[in-house]
Amino acid sequence: MVKHDDVQLDLVFAALADGTRRRVLTQLEQGSYSVSELAQQHAMSLPGFMKHLAVLEAAGLIARSKQGRIVRCTLEAEPMQEAAQWIAHYERYWNAQLDALGRYLYHEEQTCTQANTPEKSASSAITPSVPTKSGARGPSRKR
Repeated sequence: MVKHDDVQLDLVFAALADGTRRRVLTQLEQGSYSVSELAQQHAMSLPGFMKHLAVLEAAGLIARSKQGRIVRCTLEAEPMQEAAQWIAHYERYWNAQLDALGRYLYHEEQTCTQANTPEKSASSAITPSVPTKSGARGPSRKR
């Protein structure tokens, strides 16, 4: 198994756990944006939005640079590569488990199909059962 930096991996998964932060990363795929340009897309206060950017920066998923008075953010996707490798390891495990489940279900379906194939008996072909009719609804009890 590949050895991972648990602290860095925790930071990346924590950053990716929030929808606002994932949307920021999606925006940054298009290129560098100023903090105010990024914040306009989200209905929250600037200090609240800055906390999201701090989480992304701590995880190494964005880089900030200052150009005069404007702070710009840029996507740094490399930390997501380690998270993808970690997930890929377990994807192989779950694929093997799902393949085994698929084989089991296929076997069960084949077994049930063979067991449920009706064999014609002489008695069932001669006399069909007659459904019984129930009478009208009886009086209800008053309370």
